[in-house]
Amino acid sequence: MSIKKKAVHAGKIKKASQMLFYKRHQKPGIKGWELHKALGADYPKVLDLLDDYLKPMGLRVKVVFEEEKKPEKPTIEELDRARFFVVLRNDSVTKDRLMGWRIDDLAGLAITISYIVSKKGLVARKEVEKLLGEKLPGWKVGLNIDRYIRSGYLIQDEKSLLYLGWRTSAEVDEKALIEMLLSAEKQKEEAAEIESEYSEEAKKDE
Repeated sequence: MSIKKKAVHAGKIKKASQMLFYKRHQKPGIKGWELHKALGADYPKVLDLLDDYLKPMGLRVKVVFEEEKKPEKPTIEELDRARFFVVLRNDSVTKDRLMGWRIDDLAGLAITISYIVSKKGLVARKEVEKLLGEKLPGWKVGLNIDRYIRSGYLIQDEKSLLYLGWRTSAEVDEKALIEMLLSAEKQKEEAAEIESEYSEEAKKDE
């Protein structure tokens, strides 16, 4: 790569980082068409270079397709409709991300997301309210669902149907979440079986 080309890329990388890091809209990140307009048609390549620069800091550039499933090889038109932003490179939850969220609120969110995924991405709000009512105090259920919607984890349409929002796509590994919940449920069942066997043994010894 020539010195001139490197200088051009460096300038575009700087511009891209400014657009991604500085909040300009209500939602974080920025639309692909805005990057296209500011950086040119090679903006996906610029974002790949920026991602390499962010790697040592534990960050990465992530793309979320808000209106469609992620294509295997997205076209420039599909990327223009997507949203780009910077997230943690690993999926661990930091203390900062937990600020203002109680553990039971996060548990409710995990249950809600996994339930919607199990229902192929769309479920009536009443079903979620009933499910969370078994885990949380009744007065918190509606408040929590509204909070998940405001935070971008869920979207509610005019028919009170819930589906996953842009933030879930960005921050949550849905497959890992479901596997974790299934594992926890399995451990719970195994513990119940052991307790039942212990009780039966105790009765025989009496």
